[in-house]
Amino acid sequence: MTLDLQIFIDALFSRVFLEGALIAVALAVLSLAGAAVLGFVMALLRDSRIAALRTFAAGYIWFFRAIPTLLQLLFTWNALPQLFPALRENWFSPFLAALIALIINESAYVAEIVRAGLLSIDDGQREAGRAVGLKPGAIIRWILLPQAIRVSLPPMGNELINMLKLTSLASVISLQELLTVTAQQVSLTFAFVELYLAAAVYYLVIVSIFTLIQRRLERNYEWTSRKVSSTPMGAITRAIRLPSLTGGNK
Repeated sequence: MTLDLQIFIDALFSRVFLEGALIAVALAVLSLAGAAVLGFVMALLRDSRIAALRTFAAGYIWFFRAIPTLLQLLFTWNALPQLFPALRENWFSPFLAALIALIINESAYVAEIVRAGLLSIDDGQREAGRAVGLKPGAIIRWILLPQAIRVSLPPMGNELINMLKLTSLASVISLQELLTVTAQQVSLTFAFVELYLAAAVYYLVIVSIFTLIQRRLERNYEWTSRKVSSTPMGAITRAIRLPSLTGGNK
């Protein structure tokens, strides 16, 4: 069988493929954004001084990393409405079910990524932040978070690409994302080669865009080349990107 170029081009520029791709991108981006917030909270709880919080976070990460993503999707869409009848209303869509399942699943992985980023920061910077009167929230915002983001960006970029591919699992709950609409078109035309290639092109283009964005973000979080003191105070100055406290006002 030869490639029918016209079928391939028609599929590539068809509305159904474009809409399926946009749904996949929206689901991937929103899922990772929600997972980043939840995962950051779990990473902080994982290193909490309170044993109960550490145990809860460790159990959360262990549980959702162990359960297959597909099972979590099926449970969210089919079993969750049985536990909470209010979810049987029309507003509980396949997109929302997939979003909830992927956020919960991915947050367990993001928590470990963020935790690794936090562990890479020297404890002296936290102590120095307390010494200059910074509150815990300010220490997290101005010292820990910028450095953790810089360390976590490469693996988070990989997670975004992985999340894009995981959106294809939502086809089992009838979400009209890219793989679902591809399978539907294949069942109508039996043009396996042309339609699967068109879907592959969409995934390649999207991943390439994600990669370019990731590289741009990584450059934005690179430290400046100016020399900074190796003392804890100098590390705080570098993290906060403020003038040295000993250099006077400018």
